[in-house]
Amino acid sequence: MISSVRGPVLSLGSTPSGGSVVVIDVGGLGYSVLITPQHALGLRVGQEARVHTALIVREDDMSLFGFATTDELAMFDLLRGVSGVGPKSALGVLATLTPDQIASAVATEDDTPFRKVSGIGPKTAKLIVVSLAGKILAPTGPVAAPSSAASTTAQNVVAALVGLGWNEKVAVQAVDEVVAAAEEDGALPVPALLRLALARLGPQQVRP
Repeated sequence: MISSVRGPVLSLGSTPSGGSVVVIDVGGLGYSVLITPQHALGLRVGQEARVHTALIVREDDMSLFGFATTDELAMFDLLRGVSGVGPKSALGVLATLTPDQIASAVATEDDTPFRKVSGIGPKTAKLIVVSLAGKILAPTGPVAAPSSAASTTAQNVVAALVGLGWNEKVAVQAVDEVVAAAEEDGALPVPALLRLALARLGPQQVRP
């Protein structure tokens, strides 16, 4: 079991499904770790990072899933224990909801936040609430509202641009401009928003 990895960040990128991946150098070996876009925003190429990890082994694949805190890792393991929730879906939940938001939703028997997660249907959302009841404590303080789907999509695109080498501030500005321009057409999926952001940044612009 690989419970954590620490070392310089070699690269940051995105997955076809809109998630994020970081490669960390550990003793000369590059470990590829799947993380949330929000986590990726806090990492920088060349800087040291420590990521708490869960190694998922399948017949045809071995994947490392990484988290900034042990609370997120523990919640990831609990979510994977719910029927119909695989590791990628569990990571998707944590990309949208914090552990406190998950605990609050379970405590109030509210499956609405889970139904807003891409890939989680009404049946699975309800099953998450039922399955986690009694397994996690309700937060004692105020809990921030979950981020909107549009906000999460924008964060995913910003993380992808940063992974491609763009400065974070420049990436955020480009994504904000594209989102504002596309409001009349409704929410855009990650691939479409990424293409528009890259077009706005322009091939001739020098990356910082």
